[in-house]
Amino acid sequence: MWGFYKRRPRRPGNGIKAQSKQFGKTWWASRWLQALYELIDPARLARGRSYARSGQVLNLDIQTGQVNARVQGSYPQPYAVSIKIKPLSATEWTRVADAMSAQALFAAKLLAGEMPQDIEKAFAVAGVSLFPTELDDMETDCSCPDWSNPCKHIAAVYLLLGEQFDSDPFLLFRLRGKSKTDIIAMLRARRSAQETPVSPKSKNQQPRKKRERPEPVAPLESLVTSFWSADDLLADFKTQIQAPEFDAAPIKRLGSPGFWHSKRDFVQTFTAHYQSATKAALELIQDE
Repeated sequence: MWGFYKRRPRRPGNGIKAQSKQFGKTWWASRWLQALYELIDPARLARGRSYARSGQVLNLDIQTGQVNARVQGSYPQPYAVSIKIKPLSATEWTRVADAMSAQALFAAKLLAGEMPQDIEKAFAVAGVSLFPTELDDMETDCSCPDWSNPCKHIAAVYLLLGEQFDSDPFLLFRLRGKSKTDIIAMLRARRSAQETPVSPKSKNQQPRKKRERPEPVAPLESLVTSFWSADDLLADFKTQIQAPEFDAAPIKRLGSPGFWHSKRDFVQTFTAHYQSATKAALELIQDE
């Protein structure tokens, strides 16, 4: 009786190797992996984990609702992997955008390029989920001869996606059918609608109460001797200089201007400048 033997996979020199043991450091990457662990056979994920760590995945092409990749196996020709995530409908995205814009913190963080901690609540309010909850939410295919689906090649791509989400959380939205540009445009449109001018008041509206007159201000000439003296109320006044919670928030909210024609991404370029300026300012303060 002929025995079976396993062919060892070829080790490419330019593959994508996992950078962390967890395949993701942020909470949203961990949430993605948790969803996979609940839906996929642990043995398949274990084999995929080995492939992801050894750099068998040659590339990841993340598009709207789909991921294409090439994974090197034991044969010279890499296998073609395709993962399609069921996108949300236009109506569902409208409900999600309404729910996100209703929360000021959600809108502020998303417009600043950050992923809110409780973003899943906005999707729950809309009656949908950001992360896959059923195997039917994902359609996978691999050109390898393995009859199991997902195979180890697909599992490796699944795991490496977690690390991609670390650097760009908006990739999660893209897999569900909306790009970062789409999301920000939807939120800005709703914010603009909320900031529309109030219509003129009717004649029947009661007149406003007269404003109280402000207390008289002493002339500056009489305060020359005490102008630079701190008031007793400032005894407990303290300041703390630190880096902002969101880097380059104004740039991220306003987006790329019309005059920007460089091939480099405007937001990424100026975010790097903001970070450099912040670092230099903090170092200058610490040296004093």
